[in-house]
Amino acid sequence: MKKRILKHLAVIFAIILISLMGTYLGLAIYYHNAFAYGTWINGVYCTGKSIREVNDELVKDFTYEGLVIYDRNGNAFRIPAEEISYQYDFGRALEIYRQQQNAWMWIDSMFHAHIAELTPVVSYNPEKFETYFAALPFCQEKIPEEECRLEIVKTDQGYELINERTEVLNLEEAKAVILAAVEDSKEEVYLAQEGCYHDLELTEQMQDTLALWEKLDAFQQCGIVYQMGDEQIPLDKGVISGWIALDETGEFLLDEAGQFQLKEGAIEAFVTDLAAEYDTVGVSRQFHATRGELVTVEGGLYGNRIDQEAEIAYLTEAFYARRQEVHEPAYLQEAWVKGKEDIGSTYIEVDMGEQKMYYYVNGVLKIDTPIVTGNTSRRMGTPSGVNFVYLKQKNRVLRGRDYASPVDFWMPVKGNIGIHDASWRSKFGGEIFKTNGSHGCINTPRDAMEQLYDMAEVGTPVVMFY
Repeated sequence: MKKRILKHLAVIFAIILISLMGTYLGLAIYYHNAFAYGTWINGVYCTGKSIREVNDELVKDFTYEGLVIYDRNGNAFRIPAEEISYQYDFGRALEIYRQQQNAWMWIDSMFHAHIAELTPVVSYNPEKFETYFAALPFCQEKIPEEECRLEIVKTDQGYELINERTEVLNLEEAKAVILAAVEDSKEEVYLAQEGCYHDLELTEQMQDTLALWEKLDAFQQCGIVYQMGDEQIPLDKGVISGWIALDETGEFLLDEAGQFQLKEGAIEAFVTDLAAEYDTVGVSRQFHATRGELVTVEGGLYGNRIDQEAEIAYLTEAFYARRQEVHEPAYLQEAWVKGKEDIGSTYIEVDMGEQKMYYYVNGVLKIDTPIVTGNTSRRMGTPSGVNFVYLKQKNRVLRGRDYASPVDFWMPVKGNIGIHDASWRSKFGGEIFKTNGSHGCINTPRDAMEQLYDMAEVGTPVVMFY
């Protein structure tokens, strides 16, 4: 009995063992032409799938539009994949990877996953690539190495160094880097990072030029800035380069120590030009009149006048001392506001055409009054121009060849011409000035004159026009 039971158990065990062996053998044969259990490639589940099936899925998910190439200046150039007949296939990579899997060891895959990232085998048309590469801007603009310059040139911005011998692109190295990037299906490549730029050797003459440039660039650097009202005038390279002395052949004129020299009269010429542009005494101005027109006002005593002698002395010393500062020039005469727009927003406006006077403080109208100006029929018309209040007096007697007129408030603006009250007049404005005007002064109602006298200061601009 016991022997029969052991015999049956042996048979059962043999059947189970044969079944297991058959199953293991069957799965080994199954995985011989398919990927092992737990295989993931590029995020695709590949267990039991053939190379062809996996390749179809990978190709479907893979996209490549081309390569973007960046030069050392950050300029981007693109080689589209379709322009070079770019193609790709994962078949060869998949075949190699599948062969690395041992089908007889499929049981190991139950405990260890197979995860891989594969790149496709790339192909492209070499002739099309060569044509497209040769058309890239950095290939078209490439200068032969023997023609790469190193020289100093004069521009509107000053002397500059043209150095075409640093960071020169090696086209052969660039082509190799770009080809490798295409074959690796990269989306971008930086030529500078890949070491495609090199410095060329310098001749002895070029080395001398480079040494000269270092001294020249230091000489033409200047940290002085002229403050002209709201405007700043920097003495930059464009200015200083015009001051550097040259000999009769156009070469730099150096002193015994090998240092650059200033052209004779250069600073004087600069100061003269500065004064010609920013001196405003007696210049023609455009003025927005209260009556709504843009009028031209010429002449007058008001304005800024630069002290040229003082500025020449300052600038000569400051330049050689290499000062770094913002400088406001010295003036022989100063307006309330510096710069070209020197009237500002606080001023007296005398509109002799309308026979009106206005007083503005910080752009706000404070006084609006009729007036009577010089008698035009007797050729005593009040002159146009931008002047200023240079004195304030009370209880003054104004005297002329045939008159003596006491006034309570007197504000002269140009010689004997001033603004004052006129108690002898009962009417102001209109056309009185044409036949019964003043001797040239600006007659003003007493109330308005008293108000103006109290508010306006000595130095206030007075804009006078018809």
